[in-house]
Amino acid sequence: MPKDVNIRWNWLKGMYIFTIVGAGGFGLGIIIIPDLMRTIFSWPVYDPIIYGVTGSVWLAFGVISFLGLHSPLKFVPILVLQLCYKSIWFIGVIFPLLITGKFPTYAVLHAVFMAAYIIGDLIAIPFSYVFAKDSEQGQGVKSLSLTK
Repeated sequence: MPKDVNIRWNWLKGMYIFTIVGAGGFGLGIIIIPDLMRTIFSWPVYDPIIYGVTGSVWLAFGVISFLGLHSPLKFVPILVLQLCYKSIWFIGVIFPLLITGKFPTYAVLHAVFMAAYIIGDLIAIPFSYVFAKDSEQGQGVKSLSLTK
């Protein structure tokens, strides 16, 4: 591991727990009780296939985050992926809706939760570790060769 890496262990583990409870809980709810979830959160009529994909992905984030509690640095990519897709969602979906005045009121709570994940991930992810060269991380991983 590079010597100048500042890892916020509590934030890192906290984001895994937040992902287990939040994303995992929502995902499980969407898969098991989709109509109730839609009613509770006032979501509009949905396509069950797309809705199911969303629930499955969120549940997968929650399940993989359990592994992150055991090995926080090995599973940082799950938080990076979460940060990326939620940031893209804000830039590509939420901001255009806000600018055009078409942002639906039922989405306010959803946007607040997504923003909380973005902020938490930005604080928790040790970017200097993520972008360090493999030799600096001291993991001893040898490069694989495709030839015999």
